[in-house]
Amino acid sequence: MRYKFETLQLHVGQEQPDPATDARAVPIYQTTSYVFRDSAHAAARFGLADAGNIYGRLTNSTQDVLEKRIAALEGGAAATAPLRSRAGTSI
Repeated sequence: MRYKFETLQLHVGQEQPDPATDARAVPIYQTTSYVFRDSAHAAARFGLADAGNIYGRLTNSTQDVLEKRIAALEGGAAATAPLRSRAGTSI
């Protein structure tokens, strides 16, 4: 099924409600750091063998949804949303 532009704006990146709250809107996580189960888990995350959040400036759940939506709206395979204005000038 091909969704219209308006539907893509609202739902891409969060096709299912938030599992913890059943919220339809994307939750905003105000955090800069994440917990790892042990050093092996941290090594897997930083080695990109295990997908998931590492550090707020590198990976962020809210930013991930934004990037997926921008890519879908522009017809791209992926998008990037730098967190700092200076980063945008060097990409």
